[in-house]
Amino acid sequence: MKRLATLLLLCLTFACNQEETEELEQTAEPEWIALFNGRDLSGWDIKITGSELNDNYKNTFRVEDGLLKVSYDEYEQFDGEFGHLFYKEKFTHYILRVEYRFVSEQAPGGPDWALRNSGAMLHSQSAESMTLDQSFPVSIEAQFLGGTGEGERPTANLCTPGTHVVMDGELITQHCVSSSSKTYHGDEWVTVEMKVRGDELIRHVIDGETVIAYSKPQIGGDNKAEDYPVPDGTPLSQGYIALQAESHPIEFRKVELLDLSDRR
Repeated sequence: MKRLATLLLLCLTFACNQEETEELEQTAEPEWIALFNGRDLSGWDIKITGSELNDNYKNTFRVEDGLLKVSYDEYEQFDGEFGHLFYKEKFTHYILRVEYRFVSEQAPGGPDWALRNSGAMLHSQSAESMTLDQSFPVSIEAQFLGGTGEGERPTANLCTPGTHVVMDGELITQHCVSSSSKTYHGDEWVTVEMKVRGDELIRHVIDGETVIAYSKPQIGGDNKAEDYPVPDGTPLSQGYIALQAESHPIEFRKVELLDLSDRR
């Protein structure tokens, strides 16, 4: 009975938030903020495993032809240099819209699981708070996957480095949960929206359809530094946004945000 009540509450919250968001999006001039300006990396911090803050190791992150690119053409071998590009401002209630595509071949030495794999980190710790050799920030990840030409490989999945979430009234402790999206093969541009309402509800949306939804993001699990200062169970209601570099080249055409913090 308690679980049923929880499910009903989540459904009602989901419906209300969806209605409010749709009404907002239909306004004449939504105030979208271009996090990526199409020219340079102004407003962003770089953190790559094994490198100091804002040391752009081997020019991994760059802007060319109006695109934000993750590139490995200067790498002879990938050796765990996982990278994250952090927007310098925190957000809590927002819609993040990202247009991306995978290109070229994976860097030599990249792990099998990182083939055509990237993501957007939500409610993340800051770039400067990461340790030198830390691979991934404590955050909620909207995972982007590209098809390999064989079988199904959905995108806009959920992964949880150092975090947990609640789905259907249950605390989810597994690292990744697949979405219901279709598979995108080749170099097709994909648009994903992440609709974030603090620690209440997060939805990943493609072509107007919610492909995964969850609530109550919180600190938890083993994928974080042993001395991480925030205790397990602490709600994640705000944080930074970061784009990943995991050994496969990817291009971002648009990274924009609609701030909903004054419309809660």
